[in-house]
Amino acid sequence: MPASTLARFQRITPQQLRAFEASARLLSVTQAARELFVSQPTVSVQLKELAETLGESLFEQSGRQIRLTQAGELLYQTVRELAGCWQRLESELAAIHGLVRGKLKIAAVTTAEYFVPDLLGPFARAYPGIEIELSVENRDRIVQRLSQGLDDLTVMMLPPAELDLDSQAFQTNNLIVIAPANHPLSNKKLRLNELSSERWLMREAGSGTRKVTEQFFAEQQFQPNIMMSLGSNEAIKHAVAAGLGIAVLSDLAVNQPAWSNTTNGLTTLDVADFPIVRQWYLVWRRDTPQSATARGFIAYLQQQASG
Repeated sequence: MPASTLARFQRITPQQLRAFEASARLLSVTQAARELFVSQPTVSVQLKELAETLGESLFEQSGRQIRLTQAGELLYQTVRELAGCWQRLESELAAIHGLVRGKLKIAAVTTAEYFVPDLLGPFARAYPGIEIELSVENRDRIVQRLSQGLDDLTVMMLPPAELDLDSQAFQTNNLIVIAPANHPLSNKKLRLNELSSERWLMREAGSGTRKVTEQFFAEQQFQPNIMMSLGSNEAIKHAVAAGLGIAVLSDLAVNQPAWSNTTNGLTTLDVADFPIVRQWYLVWRRDTPQSATARGFIAYLQQQASG
């Protein structure tokens, strides 16, 4: 490599590359700064210094948004390739040490937060040198993370068909109808159409629970009277307990331990064709080399399922 080229590359810092990668992936300097826990001016300065070092403009304005220039596209591809090289190196080094150390990045949809820690706990105790990072988002955001290759593994109910993925079903997910404990229809056998006049509380658009519920209602030709959409299972449980309506949630979100007070004031309605039974999947990208820690966790999960 020519000395002048080497000298130029030596002026590029890891902070500049992280700022560029996040800005290029999110197409937003503001969101990149938020993700990196730094100020927007800090990211802007890092991008400016990187562009000056390379002698190329990396972004251009498109209305109120930014987009990559041709040079920016080339740099983004190179940064992703470098990240892949480091991931493969980390995987091989971890394999040499037999999972003595390493990192496991898992993303999970919001309802999975009720059981994923129980899966991770024994694994973490068996491999104390493995650093585990868990991100919890709604389904739409999880699909974005999958498309961007941000995580080693993903826990979700509906793997997206449009992405090239491998998946492994490992647990059932039962969706039930919940109501306030004093609801007049509790302790009765019901048909779904008997609930047409009820006020329904739904998870927000983009939630896997809402997607499955809407698909089921469409199959049953049922039009719910939707009163409110809420952004979390806990918010729905509290709203139902307060008498604002009824809802469909995973039984994992409802059947919490005795020490939890979030299920007080709730009852399960006995509705025909409920529970809606779906599967939980462990999902990973087929085109990305798996880290040793990811392979180890998949093997651990298979062992738990067969044991």
